[in-house]
Amino acid sequence: MIRIKRVYDKNGPDDGFRFLVDRLWPRGIKKENLLLDGWLKEVAPSDELRRWFGHDLAKWEEFCRRYFAELESNSEAWRPLLDVSIKNDVTLLYSAHDTEHNNAVALRLFLNGRLNDGL
Repeated sequence: MIRIKRVYDKNGPDDGFRFLVDRLWPRGIKKENLLLDGWLKEVAPSDELRRWFGHDLAKWEEFCRRYFAELESNSEAWRPLLDVSIKNDVTLLYSAHDTEHNNAVALRLFLNGRLNDGL
């Protein structure tokens, strides 16, 4: 199972492997205080795409389309997440305020699509 959680939320017993999927380190959190199995900067949207989106809900669908295109061309960034999630629970950590429209939500959609396709 692939879960998503804000980095500011408490760790949970069901988190499994925890990966930060933001390109930028979250504000107000010391690296030694965040329980992580990895920080996967390269799986995050490009700086250009992140800035273009700016968490504008009107751009959400286009953001997902562009982000998925970036991911398609960079399988070495997301494949380790997929491999771990086949046998283990995985939690994608993000720092955005919007819990429904952020890169971790989009990434989970992308990864679940690959799992459903049997990749």
